[in-house]
Amino acid sequence: MENMNQQKLELLLKNVKAGRISLDQALAQLKSLPFEDMGHSKVDHHRSLRKGFPEVIWGEGKTVDQILAIMKGLKQKGQNILLTRLEEKKAKAIQRVFPKSRYSPLSKVLTLHTHPVKVEGKGTILVMTAGTSDIPVAEEAAITAEMMGNRVETLYDVGVAGIHRLLSQKKRLDEARVLIVVAGMEGALPSVVGGLVDKPVIAVPTSIGYGASFGGMAALLAMLNSCASGVAVVNINNGFGAGYIASLINRLS
Repeated sequence: MENMNQQKLELLLKNVKAGRISLDQALAQLKSLPFEDMGHSKVDHHRSLRKGFPEVIWGEGKTVDQILAIMKGLKQKGQNILLTRLEEKKAKAIQRVFPKSRYSPLSKVLTLHTHPVKVEGKGTILVMTAGTSDIPVAEEAAITAEMMGNRVETLYDVGVAGIHRLLSQKKRLDEARVLIVVAGMEGALPSVVGGLVDKPVIAVPTSIGYGASFGGMAALLAMLNSCASGVAVVNINNGFGAGYIASLINRLS
């Protein structure tokens, strides 16, 4: 994936070769490329070159000042910014500094574009939920996949309690290249979807459910024990992880 760090590096080398900038000036720019030590954080500017996508900021547990410092470092390098698990109060403070950023209260995700996202995915990623209560986790997955350059569609509230809702959308399941299936309670939906499609299914257990769901453990174990082939499982409520993996799969030729 050709990202802004790679483009800037190529331009820097061309400018050195052409004599437009000195070797010392180039070294000064390269000094912070691997990572930038901010004291409280070491921002991995090299990640977009190494992984194809910039470092993602985990908002939970960080102060507003810490988040702003990291965002400023990433923005200075021309990176698009993705921030997950961000409380609304913190988001409002950040948006006063970065008014062009966008915040989704449902998913608790904040994004900031320094350049347009180039579509790199070969097909469509379909993000599905068993119930309406699973949508916040699904939205985290969808926004992550979109920021990573994928076409994303959503299909919500099609759980096994009314299986006809799912079966009526079989065409959409068949057309997707990767499916992310988000479910709480007993976590049955990924197994059903896995038995219907010949595409990778990424299962995401959520903490939705009554006491015996044990905060998502029941769904997690059910998904890990799925009898359907082609189902992989991420951690409880980890929509970001699902979106990231789906993107990597979708970029493969």
